[in-house]
Amino acid sequence: MDENNQQMPTDAAQTGNDAVKVEKVESSSVSASSADETKPLFVVTKNNIWKISSGILAIFLVVALVFLFKSGSDIPTGAVVQQPSAAAQPSVANPTAAPVQGQVQGPALQVSVDDDPVKGDKNAKVTIVEFSDYQCPFCGRFFRDTLPQIEEQYVRTGKIKMVFRDFPLSFHENAQKAGEAAECAEDQDKYWEMHDKLFQNQQKLAVTDLKQYATDLKLDTKKFNDCLDSSKHKAEVQKDMADGSSYGVSGTPAFFINGRKLVGAQPFSAFKSIIDAELDK
Repeated sequence: MDENNQQMPTDAAQTGNDAVKVEKVESSSVSASSADETKPLFVVTKNNIWKISSGILAIFLVVALVFLFKSGSDIPTGAVVQQPSAAAQPSVANPTAAPVQGQVQGPALQVSVDDDPVKGDKNAKVTIVEFSDYQCPFCGRFFRDTLPQIEEQYVRTGKIKMVFRDFPLSFHENAQKAGEAAECAEDQDKYWEMHDKLFQNQQKLAVTDLKQYATDLKLDTKKFNDCLDSSKHKAEVQKDMADGSSYGVSGTPAFFINGRKLVGAQPFSAFKSIIDAELDK
């Protein structure tokens, strides 16, 4: 009995210890459960920041590429194209189709030089007829970047001649009068000098500017001013444009090299290949 009585407290103590253990385990479980409930769903680390930044950048690049793809057709192609306009001159067809840039288009045509001034040997084997607009930026680019090389290698050597014909686009308000100014200067044998002056000053083509250029070129200013104010050569400029439209010109600059059409402010190499081919015939 005594041994049993002594053992009972021990068992009780053991039971108590087990109870304590269970309680501790339960407490531990509760603590773990609480920790899980309060643990943040997303932990910010350097690795996560890098991943987020990469994802945002990728999305931005995709959006940018889509935008560029859709807007690609709006990039300038090397020629200013005539647009439909109620203000377009009634005697001239109103072209709207954008030409294909940088290639010879269609078979050679019989293109008239009319009575327009000729630069170079009039008996040269190759003739370039240019339809242009003094206010057109791409025409200005051709004048600055390509024409000097053509003149040096072909015009001055007597291999080709060049003819400038007017094609004033309706949305260039000063182009028509600038064309008339060049014709008025031709009356005093200064056509090409005025031609160059106009392209060198494309941003200043108001009538007052045109009259100042006549003074700069030492023209008879009274004769020039009367010519310009009376629109003496208006019909001549419009005839050039009408002829250009009949040859399929719808933008400037447009060139006919022995009748072979080339559109846009093309590099010298584009002209050279056609000119050389015509000279070899």
